Amino acid sequence: MQPVYIIDGARTPFLKARNAPGPFSAGDLATAAGRALLVRQPFAAEELDEVILGCASPSPDEVNIGRVAALRMGCGQKVPGWTVMRNCASGMQALDSAISNINAGRSQLVLAGGVDALSHAPLLYSRTMVLWFAQMAQARTAGQKAALFAKLKPGALLSPVIGIMKGLTDPVVNLLMGQTAENLAHRFGITREQMDAFSVRSHRRVVAGQDAGHYAAEVVPLVGRDGKVYADDDGVRRDSSMEGLAKLKPFFDKKYGKVTPGNSSQITDGGVWLVLASEEAVNRHGLQPIGRIVDTQWAGLDPAQMGLGPVHAATPILQRHGLDLSDLDAWEINEAFAAQVLGCIEAWKDAAYCREQLGLDAPLGALDEEKLNADGGAVALGHPVGASGARIVLHLLHVLRRTGGKRGMAAICIGGGQGGAMLVETA
Repeated sequence: MQPVYIIDGARTPFLKARNAPGPFSAGDLATAAGRALLVRQPFAAEELDEVILGCASPSPDEVNIGRVAALRMGCGQKVPGWTVMRNCASGMQALDSAISNINAGRSQLVLAGGVDALSHAPLLYSRTMVLWFAQMAQARTAGQKAALFAKLKPGALLSPVIGIMKGLTDPVVNLLMGQTAENLAHRFGITREQMDAFSVRSHRRVVAGQDAGHYAAEVVPLVGRDGKVYADDDGVRRDSSMEGLAKLKPFFDKKYGKVTPGNSSQITDGGVWLVLASEEAVNRHGLQPIGRIVDTQWAGLDPAQMGLGPVHAATPILQRHGLDLSDLDAWEINEAFAAQVLGCIEAWKDAAYCREQLGLDAPLGALDEEKLNADGGAVALGHPVGASGARIVLHLLHVLRRTGGKRGMAAICIGGGQGGAMLVETA
């Protein structure tokens, strides 16, 4: 493998969904972040070899949103743009696809990232209602149409299917993602108090990071059509507390559950891009890399335990490079749920799990939580599904550079029972 360098990156603020479509579509988010990133590069947008965008829920009018964004960002008609989808790791998959094409010699300079505007997820008609519309379209006489109207039940029309709930339900095991987090809490004996404490810490770390300017290098403000400026991630709660979280009721298992909206990632809109380059492109354009991607791993596991995907993906990378958990200077594990990240920490310490599921002779040990998500994570920032895998890679590099670290791991769980991980080094 030839070196693949990360030159720069930018993202939009992550904007919390508030029970209505947000001010920006996914295309708006991708275009705004991409324009801000490209305008500060020493090469023209038309000099990119390709644009690759991860998106889990593109709108019907932006199905190949990677191409749509490339054209709107001013990359020109000759720069191909395409879209990838690997659920929560779509943004990380875009980076990995860029790496593959750079290593194959097909590309030298690539813009890759991820986006989702989950507040715009559609409301769908039920199957009953769709069939009614189909019959109405076939009706020819006024009498036939009147008969169909007589059969129409208001409940079928007024009870739409919530698209995002369908998307967050695994069709193989028929579990919502939050229910898989409940499985991990039960498996490893994770308490509600531990989950809430993890969530409070995530919010406090984000607040501290915002106040210290740790996000300034990656977040570019957005301006709405009404002139309103969106400068920061707006889902973080500065008043987050154990007392406040304790008042929330379990959402996925109302009788025995522990997973609440407060210790889960937020439904969010956001987009992120990174510029990836080969060594040849670095020299040609005089680029100054901020780091490089050393290795990537994808893994599969039981969909009902999908939150442990980071363990299954990061462990083979550690083995290949002769590393222990403690050898890395920083970790970013996407916080789909507090129970999910805590489950990963417990799995690495669990001798039986490491032996039976990872094929290890001994547990890997304890992950230093001071090195994990130093500036908080998705419980506080939000989880725009297609964007998160790219965000954690970008932020990991900023953390390493700020702290003087050399190596770090970004890892993410993936709906459907998968995991993805990337080992990065600073330049």
